[in-house]
Amino acid sequence: MAEAQTLLEVRGLKMHFPVGGGFLGRRQGTIYAVDGIDFALRRGETLGLVGESGCGKSTTARAVAQLHRPTAGQVLLDGRDLTRLQDRELIAARKDMQMVFQDPYASLNPRMTAGDIIAEPLRIYSGRGILALYRREIDERVEQLMERVGLSRFFRNRFPHEFSGGQRQRIGIARALALQPQLVLCDEPVSALDVSIQAQILNLFKDLQEEFGLAYLFIAHDLAVIKYISTRVAVMYLGTLAEVADAADLYRDPRHPYTQALLSAVPIPDPRVEKARQRIILTGDVPSPDQVRTGCPFCDRCWMRMDACREGKPPLKEVAPGHQVACLL
Repeated sequence: MAEAQTLLEVRGLKMHFPVGGGFLGRRQGTIYAVDGIDFALRRGETLGLVGESGCGKSTTARAVAQLHRPTAGQVLLDGRDLTRLQDRELIAARKDMQMVFQDPYASLNPRMTAGDIIAEPLRIYSGRGILALYRREIDERVEQLMERVGLSRFFRNRFPHEFSGGQRQRIGIARALALQPQLVLCDEPVSALDVSIQAQILNLFKDLQEEFGLAYLFIAHDLAVIKYISTRVAVMYLGTLAEVADAADLYRDPRHPYTQALLSAVPIPDPRVEKARQRIILTGDVPSPDQVRTGCPFCDRCWMRMDACREGKPPLKEVAPGHQVACLL
């Protein structure tokens, strides 16, 4: 990977949360939500982050955005380590990195109009002197953004409850684009929408990426969505990365047992193929994230485990060009 192409680089990212309880609220333990992950994101590409609920996908995005200050590790955006920045410097750096949230209603202020929601980041950054925009210029940009994401500019004075779910997510996308970022963190942005609306929003994301040269960290648990939108895919399990590869390569030749199990659960529209293929049924439950794990995180549910799997955590290593797997096999 050429250094000049890298926009985001995450090194050894950990996000641990202390758990309190008891009569005096003493610390009871630690939740290892993200437990040491490494990945890079090139300019203009989409890295899909997939895994079952509770594996740490959303926490990863929030740690990258510094909404949660990481316990350890580095987050380098365009070569600048965000974890070392003070609040004022971080606010300026966040201009190049915005976020689209999962719930298109909870992420919008119900007391603000659509126009004010989209204009808010422009006004904040203009007020801090980071941008030099007059009120007329902000109004013009808001209307342009609304039209670009498929909303009429005449809807700018409507409140969020007057829009459908898909329209509300378009408002969230317009707000994320207001500061002309290089990177957009998409935290399951279509999971709360109807399937037909999902397709429209995904096509909008792809069109915007082509037009503005955006890079996406796209989080989802729907493997079909990830396959459609992603350039590369990272599979996450219990706070760690199990496999990272180009999307076509990963779906054609999954190497990690967990990835194989995930893909075997995706329905195939051809009844003959669906009937003939073998499903991989995982046994046992996902281990609790508050347990210290010395071996492979997937060991207890893996049908190919060996004694060595319990002795040490396998590193994420390259097994083919651009294809990384964290598995002793």
